[in-house]
Amino acid sequence: MQLGCVTYNVLQNLDLESLIGLLEKTGYAAVELRTGHKHGVEPSLDREARERVTQRFQKSKVRLLSYGTTCEFESPDPAVRRKNIEDAETFIMLAHDTGARAIKVRPNSVPKDPSISLDTTIHNIGTSLHEVGDIGKKFGIEVWMEVHGATTQNPPIAARILKTADNKNVGACWNSNPTDVVDGSVKASFDLLGAFIKNCHINELVSGYPYREFFALLNRSGYQGYTLCECAESPQPERFLRYYKALWTELNRA
Repeated sequence: MQLGCVTYNVLQNLDLESLIGLLEKTGYAAVELRTGHKHGVEPSLDREARERVTQRFQKSKVRLLSYGTTCEFESPDPAVRRKNIEDAETFIMLAHDTGARAIKVRPNSVPKDPSISLDTTIHNIGTSLHEVGDIGKKFGIEVWMEVHGATTQNPPIAARILKTADNKNVGACWNSNPTDVVDGSVKASFDLLGAFIKNCHINELVSGYPYREFFALLNRSGYQGYTLCECAESPQPERFLRYYKALWTELNRA
């Protein structure tokens, strides 16, 4: 298990060269480039620009792990879901062209219309994920569903969505939500989602979230992926990231 970082939000205002340099300097192993940030690595890049991104990461100690998209599939409108599937495909192509492993997608809660049942929404998200997963498989790119959004972040519901997706190329991005914690423990939630976990977002390590237990569960499960720092922007990013890594290392002690 290794430590990396999401550009949301601690790195959001750094260009690509600056964020790679900072992560190398502070000993972070990987990065997820969230869409809309200053790094500028987006599906709009042409072939030459994509090649430059690939070459820059090949020269770096930092792995370009994934792209953090905002593609979501809970809409009851098939046209909206289709647009999000098509957007996800553009990020899959970007990931393929730049050497990333995956794209991250998400649900973002459920429709406000009370006449739309939860079962319907789970079906809509799950079947869309299945399709996106199939597209990703053609290009060797995994699809990670962030456990995200009011209602949909609840582990039993997230697990139902992933079971509905029923695609080995679709996994979960654990998101360190308060709803993971039951009586001070994340074990029940981990039991539901652990088999799906392909990536993890972690936030403030002194927030009260039981990270020592969570890291122990990951390690005992044989997880060999990344835990990605997803924290607020700091006026002293290098200092913050150094402290964060030291605390992460301590919380990983057996």
